Amino acid sequence: MVPACIVLMIVSLVVSCVLTWVMRAVGRRTGQMDQPGRRKLHDRAVPVTGGVAIFLTMGSIIAAILAAAWWLPMGAWEWMSPDAVPHLQGMRNQTLMALALLGGMLVLHLVGLIDDRRDLGPFSKLAAQILAAFVLATWCNVRLMEQWGETPSILLTIFWFVAIINAVNFLDNMDGLAGGVAVICASILMAAALVNEQWFVAGLLAVLVGSVAGFLFFNLPPASIFMGDAGSLVVGLVLAFCSVRITYHDPTSLRGTQWWAVLTPLVVLAIPLYDLTSVTLIRISRGRNPLVGDRQHFSHRLVRKGLSARAAVGVIWACTLATGLGGVMLSSAKAWQACVIVLQAGVILIVLGLLERTLGESDEDRERSK
Repeated sequence: MVPACIVLMIVSLVVSCVLTWVMRAVGRRTGQMDQPGRRKLHDRAVPVTGGVAIFLTMGSIIAAILAAAWWLPMGAWEWMSPDAVPHLQGMRNQTLMALALLGGMLVLHLVGLIDDRRDLGPFSKLAAQILAAFVLATWCNVRLMEQWGETPSILLTIFWFVAIINAVNFLDNMDGLAGGVAVICASILMAAALVNEQWFVAGLLAVLVGSVAGFLFFNLPPASIFMGDAGSLVVGLVLAFCSVRITYHDPTSLRGTQWWAVLTPLVVLAIPLYDLTSVTLIRISRGRNPLVGDRQHFSHRLVRKGLSARAAVGVIWACTLATGLGGVMLSSAKAWQACVIVLQAGVILIVLGLLERTLGESDEDRERSK
């Protein structure tokens, strides 16, 4: 199934590149532009229609695969992807879940589109996120920690979905930042899915990687297009969905599933969660609504420490890769190996926190961040 995932990534990449190029022109022509402002680093108007390209790429490819699973003749499957033939019935069995995911993507995309044009306020977006997570958790049994009981499991799953969606949304504050982090995290999760023979999740993550990577070509600094909430909310939803769906169990292992494998999403998504947590705590400590934007994000704080915007993005990419890589091996790791992997991620976060506290910033930068 690895070749199939590679094909999915390439197809998604090409489609996303074409659609992003088209949507950039559409954004300029229709005036859907993100204007410079006090909380923003760019000094010119930039189209904010990249999220449409990401959504259309992912949605169309997922829908096409689902339709092909039901209606494409067996001979065509044997010619195109022989490895997928044994899994066709499994793909059909996932129809309800796939439709629910597509529905959640559509809802969040539409909410993001409206918010990109006129501010909806944080609570409208939060309500949409909770709704999408609730439907997936209750109707499709996409849940964390089911052994805790139905209600605690559903509540924990909704909390996880909301956290990851907002973590990605919060990262969308510098050229290339959210897209790059999403590609890194999705690639690592895809590797974990392939290792554990979670073929459907691996395929979905391959589509996500290609879709965001195609957009990223146009979003690298200096960005010529932004994804906006219409893209970041969708990317966050799919990342959250995949992190819950992967069982992280090595089917060839004689030791069975180890409890520490459930830490894989935390390790892979450690940096986005660090940004989300630190920004939330800073805003609350200052008596502000944690869902209202400002310039207290991890990337902004790095710039105030003296890094350029490009360097800050590079540092966050590198930290995401460093903390996340070990997550691929957690499901098959021995106890001491799992401790090393989790400890490594924890130490990186501690070092980042200590550096933030010890490296000062100028009074002018501190005032500008408020």
